[in-house]
Amino acid sequence: MNNVELAQTFEKIADLLEIKGEVIYITLAYRRAAESLRILGQEADTYRATQPLTSIPGIGKAIAEKITELLDTGKLGFLEKLEAEVPVSLLEILEVPDVGPKKVALFWKQASITSLNELEIAAQERQLRSLPGMGEKSEQRILEGIAALRRRSHRMTLGVARPIGLRWIEWLRAQPC
Repeated sequence: MNNVELAQTFEKIADLLEIKGEVIYITLAYRRAAESLRILGQEADTYRATQPLTSIPGIGKAIAEKITELLDTGKLGFLEKLEAEVPVSLLEILEVPDVGPKKVALFWKQASITSLNELEIAAQERQLRSLPGMGEKSEQRILEGIAALRRRSHRMTLGVARPIGLRWIEWLRAQPC
């Protein structure tokens, strides 16, 4: 498992915890760890052979143990348990512009919405406006956001693209001329 995959795993954990309603400092710890892994400069597996993972800024003992479990097994029991509690399909709803973890939690807990299609149908049928803090304009923005999401190409953020590009550059430099 490379650093990008580790970072994506910790971002996923942070998103699921935020939807679940976990305290913000815990979700921020996972986001900091993800960012630290993205900019590490070498693969975590190589790094841990020479230095403790806890020497990476933003990586404490608990997250270091999770990194070790992921590197050794390719799986993470904590994430599997979290995915059993919070539907992973909710992460797709987070992709809708202007829909954050609190709204996703609202849709899930009060309207039993667990997928993008269910959210779209609920908005089309004007069911969302009965939820706290939601109205006609909110439904319209959600429908527009879903349409925009379906139109946009699959792009990659700089935080994801940069480490991949750096690995390619490193590989190219290592090739004989």
